Amino acid sequence: MTTAQLDPTATPAKTAPWWRSAVIYQIYPRSFADANGDGMGDLNGVRSRLPYLAALGVDALWLSPFYASPQADAGYDVSDYRDVDPSFGTLDDARALIRETHEHHLRIVVDLVPNHTSDQHVWFQAALAAPPGSAERARYIFREGRGPTGELPPNNWTSNFGGPAWTRVPDGSWYLHLFAPEQPDLDWTNPEVVAEFQSILRFWLDLGVDGFRIDVAHGLAKDPALTDISDNGYLLTAASNGDHPFWDRDEVHDVYRGWREVIDEYGDDRIFVAEAWVPNPDRFAQYLRPDELHTAFNFNYLQAGWDAAATRKVIDQTLGELRDVGAPATWVLSNHDVVRHVTRYGGGDLGRRRARAATALMLALPGGAYIYQGEELGLEEVLDIPAELRQDPIFEQTNGERLGRDGCRVPLPWSGASAPFGFGPTGTPWLPQPADWAAETAEAEEADPGSSLWFYRTALAQRRRNPALGEGDLRWLETAEGVLAFRRGADFACVINFTDAPVALPTELIRAAVTLASSAADEGVVPAATALWLTI
Repeated sequence: MTTAQLDPTATPAKTAPWWRSAVIYQIYPRSFADANGDGMGDLNGVRSRLPYLAALGVDALWLSPFYASPQADAGYDVSDYRDVDPSFGTLDDARALIRETHEHHLRIVVDLVPNHTSDQHVWFQAALAAPPGSAERARYIFREGRGPTGELPPNNWTSNFGGPAWTRVPDGSWYLHLFAPEQPDLDWTNPEVVAEFQSILRFWLDLGVDGFRIDVAHGLAKDPALTDISDNGYLLTAASNGDHPFWDRDEVHDVYRGWREVIDEYGDDRIFVAEAWVPNPDRFAQYLRPDELHTAFNFNYLQAGWDAAATRKVIDQTLGELRDVGAPATWVLSNHDVVRHVTRYGGGDLGRRRARAATALMLALPGGAYIYQGEELGLEEVLDIPAELRQDPIFEQTNGERLGRDGCRVPLPWSGASAPFGFGPTGTPWLPQPADWAAETAEAEEADPGSSLWFYRTALAQRRRNPALGEGDLRWLETAEGVLAFRRGADFACVINFTDAPVALPTELIRAAVTLASSAADEGVVPAATALWLTI
C-alpha cells in the first residue's frame, strides 16, 4: 500500500515535553489488525501496520489491554498483568512491538486496569478458597449481606454494566464489582494492593513503555461505610464534590502520588493519562496536580456535541482550570466506549462533514489530542449487529436494553471489496463488518485525495510543522452566533461554523490564506459545518 506524498514525520518545531502537545492514536488490539487469521486482532497485526501509523503523523500509540484475560470484558478483566493473552500473542511479541514502535519514532502507552481484576486472577481464586476475614479476602471488597440470613446485598449499589454491584459466594459473603461479576473490585486501602501495582508499573516501564492510560481512574476509592446511594446519585454531576460513595473520592489521589514517585524514577518523559469521568472542572483538575498524573481525557469536551456555545464553554473551563495546576489539556472525540462521533453528529454525509470540522477544531486547540482507530477513515458506528453476535457484557446484563459498545469496536477495513476487508489474511472477524465498507478501506482512501484519511494526514502534518499549535494559549475572535474563531501565535487562526448556512470570515481574517479546509470553501466564506485553518 502506498502512502500519500506528505512529510508527517518531519521533526516537530516543539521544545516542551512531548506529552504536552502529543497526538496519540488509540488502538483497540482485537479490532485493529489480525496477523494470524483467527478473526481476532493481535500484537503482530499492530506491528504490521506501524508504517501506516507513522505515515498518519501521530506521535504515540495507546493500546487497550492485551494482558492475560478470560475476555469477559474484552480484556478489561485481567488475570495476569505481567503476561500477554495468547489471543494477542506472547510477551516476546510485546517486547518486539515496543522496540519497533520506537524504531518508527513513535511512543507507546499501555492500558492499566487498577480498579478490578478478573475473577480468574490468582488473588481472587485464593480469596474464594479462603475463609471470611482472611488476608486473601482483604485484597478485595468482601462484606456480609443484609437481611435475616444475609440474603440481601450489603447495599444498593448497582453495576456500571447493569444489575446489582454485588455477587454472593457459596459461604454467604458478597463481593463488590462496579462492572461485570467477573471483575471484582480491589480494596485500595490494602498495602498489598498498593505494592503490587507499583511493581506492575515497574515491570512495563522496564520493558520500555512510555506511559500508562489508567482505566476508571476516578473509581479506586470507596466509602468504607458502604453508604446506600440515592436513585439520582449514581453518576457524577458538575456539582459533585468528592461526596460520592465510589466515584472521585479524595483518597484516590494518594494512589497517584505514589505512582508518580515510581514513574519519575524513569525520567520526565514517561507519562500517565487518566480515564476520569469527572464533570466538575475543579475536581477534574486535581488529578493533574504536579505530583499526580500528567494528563487526562477531556470527556466534557466529547459530550459537548455539535454546539458552538457548549463547545466554547468546555474549552474555556478546561483551559482555565488546568492552567491553575500547570497541566495541558487533552481533547478527544471518540474512543472504544462511546458511539463514534460521525454517528453522534448525525451520520452519513452530514455526520462526516461535521466530524471533519470537529477534528480540525480539536487539533487546533492548545494541548494534546487523541484519535480513535478508524476515525481517520470516517467510520460510523455499526448499529445493526445481530443480537446473537454482540459480545459486550452491557448488552447481556441489561437484557438488550442497552446495545453496549460493540458498534464502535468492529474490526477495521484495510483493503479489498468484501469482508474481512484485509483485517486478516483469512477468517471471520470477531464482530461482523458492514458489507458496504469497500469505499472506506484504508486502501481505497489512499487513492482519494478528498478522503478522510488524506484530511487527517494533511492536518497532522501541518500541526507537526507549526510551532503555534500544540501547547500554548488562544485568543477568541468576535464572530456571528454559532461560529467559533480564535488565533494562536502570531499568524495562525481557526474558524469553525456550527450552523447550517455559510458565513463570512471574521473581519480580522478576511485577508488570511486558507491552509486547511474540512470541506471545500470559497474565498472569504466559511461553509456550513466546516472548519478552516488560516495563515494571517
